[in-house]
Amino acid sequence: MNELAAWQNFYVIIGPSAGALIGLQFVVMTLVANRPAERIDPQTGGAFATPTIIHFSAVLALSGLLSAPWPAIAAPAFLFGGLGLAGVVYTAAVIRRLRRQTAYRPVFEDWLFHAVLPLVAHGTLAASACAVWSHGREALFGVGAAVLLLLLTGIHNAWDAVTYHIYVIRPREQDTAGCER
Repeated sequence: MNELAAWQNFYVIIGPSAGALIGLQFVVMTLVANRPAERIDPQTGGAFATPTIIHFSAVLALSGLLSAPWPAIAAPAFLFGGLGLAGVVYTAAVIRRLRRQTAYRPVFEDWLFHAVLPLVAHGTLAASACAVWSHGREALFGVGAAVLLLLLTGIHNAWDAVTYHIYVIRPREQDTAGCER
């Protein structure tokens, strides 16, 4: 089990980062919630906001899971493989939500960061769980790459949401408020 012990520092660094970003995302959502209610479309939350929290939560869960002192690789491989499969199913649901929501038309970058990269990350987790028996060391690099990809995807998506509200929604609201006077 020495291979998993070698990853301890990686997950000790990545886990708290994800936890802090979850908290920061809640702060941002609280600030956005102060916007006028008629401007908020609930369809977009399930397509854009919730997946970001799910990515950060998966990173936090995987960091805790893989930092535990496991006596063998079987249990953590089963758990991160299950998380990978659940993530693939969840990403399929997000893709459906992206298509159904009408408040915003996703562009290539949205499809890349909300569908393709999460699907790759979760698929890599599931594949790594299968590969851990024959290629243990390489499989753990796959898990590490998937965790890092989920963290970076979450950071991108959180930043994208904040900048959208600042540079697109807020100017529209200011223009509308100026017209009413």
